[in-house]
Amino acid sequence: MRVASASAAIVIGASAGAIQALLHILPVLPGDFALPIIVVVHVPPGRRSELAALFDVKCQVAVREAEDKEPITAGTIYFAPPDYHLLVERTEGSSQTLSLSTDAPVFFSRPSIDVLFESAAEAYGSDLIAMVLTGANEDGARGLKAVAEAGGQVYVQDPQTAYARAMPDAALAACGSAHVLSLSQIADRLLEAGRKAA
Repeated sequence: MRVASASAAIVIGASAGAIQALLHILPVLPGDFALPIIVVVHVPPGRRSELAALFDVKCQVAVREAEDKEPITAGTIYFAPPDYHLLVERTEGSSQTLSLSTDAPVFFSRPSIDVLFESAAEAYGSDLIAMVLTGANEDGARGLKAVAEAGGQVYVQDPQTAYARAMPDAALAACGSAHVLSLSQIADRLLEAGRKAA
């Protein structure tokens, strides 16, 4: 039985400087990491994303590009495909699946961090951890607030350490309860969440 303090999933959003930031935190996770991680990185439309292939080589955890109606599996990192919003949907019982959408871009971005975070907050409620990393626009701020309002844990990369601080600054302005952490501290929180969920 899962302890009350454990979480069920982690969502991460990043834009400019995302690859460097994610390389600092995802490869440290052990192969038996016990939670799913769902990631939105702003990728230009019309360009094939190499993110899943890049991180699959670097990470001990399984990494894949998300597919529509795919069940969410613990111990897997999912990246949003280019030019699709990635959402979490609650299905029969207590399971969740991924869903892809071609709805209008948010802050000129599809995939949108806000869309992922808001849908995940609705699906997971207080069992969700959300993290906003480096980026150059305001995407993710509204979604992070939604996660906090649902009772989830919210973290923001320290803007002083971000390659582009606009996104962390916007997230903190929208969600003053968010914890501000360095990338090393974010990696530690991920490891701690995995241990609690195991």
